[in-house]
Amino acid sequence: MNVAYWTLAALLAAFYLYGGGVKAVRSRERLRPMMGWVDDMPMAAVRALGAVEVAGAAGLVLPPLTGIAPWLALAAAAGFTVLQAGAIRVHLARGDRRIALNIVLVLASAATVATATTWL
Repeated sequence: MNVAYWTLAALLAAFYLYGGGVKAVRSRERLRPMMGWVDDMPMAAVRALGAVEVAGAAGLVLPPLTGIAPWLALAAAAGFTVLQAGAIRVHLARGDRRIALNIVLVLASAATVATATTWL
């Protein structure tokens, strides 16, 4: 399970580090082509979401790597599961049916939760 955790955690961390970093620094105009929902939210919320995603990416990797509070990795993975469930809700509320990536991310983060519980 250790290999499964690290594989999933590395992939999720890379995805959220990039996605969160983009949300944290790009303007609304530069985000709009890939994230149409930014028009429905204040930029402060988009920036906060980006910061949460970057912190969560660090939370998936750093605690188990350092051995300091490794339960935080479980919390980060669970948080990403909840985050993507909310993202699916936002997409569907906007009439956007392109939620395949969100479903994959829910499943990947849920699997990360499951694999993280084996070494806690």
